[in-house]
This record gives sequence, C-alpha cells and structure tokens, in this order.
Amino acid sequence: MKILLDENLPKKLKADFGTEHEVKTVRDMGWLGKKNGEILGLIVFNGFDYFVTIDKNLRFQQNLDRIELKIFLLLAKNNRRETLQVLVEKIKERIQEGNLQKLNEIS
Repeated sequence: MKILLDENLPKKLKADFGTEHEVKTVRDMGWLGKKNGEILGLIVFNGFDYFVTIDKNLRFQQNLDRIELKIFLLLAKNNRRETLQVLVEKIKERIQEGNLQKLNEIS
C-alpha cells in the first residue's frame, strides 16, 4: 500500500509506519506549497492508496467523493511526532481491518 503524508506532518513520522507500506511525504514528492485540490489529483495520479493529514478543513474545501482515495484525518492536540505515533498504530490497524470510509478520523 502506498501512503502519502501531508506537508503539515513531521517527515520522520514515515518511519513509524514500518516496512510493510510504502510511505512518502509531500516533500519527498516535490509537492510542497501545492494547493489541496492539486495535491489530491497528484496523489491519485501517482497511485497512492491513502493520504494522511491533520488539515481539518480539507473535507470542506474539496469534494472528496470525486476521488478514489482513502484519507486519514488525524485529530490530535499538535503535530509533533511523539503525539502522532500512537495514531500511526491506529492507522495501520484500520488499514489491516480494511473497512474504510473516504474520510477516516483517527484520534
């Protein structure tokens, strides 16, 4: 499975997913500064299965029904790696379970 981490997440967080998934950051892909709509299109075009973000406004700014992508919205008090590591474990569990919505809130 291919996972993309949004630019507002710590880049070292990708190591917390382990080796069972291919994880890239927006920075890795050279997409820093791109608008959400453009990024979502690039994500789908480049074959990513999941997008992980803490951007709570994404669902209001974009029509998520028109894209074939599962999004994980992390609901956390901050975007520090130490805070988000627990949520990464929850993401991995949800992926393994397989019953996912378009937008999956993880807290």
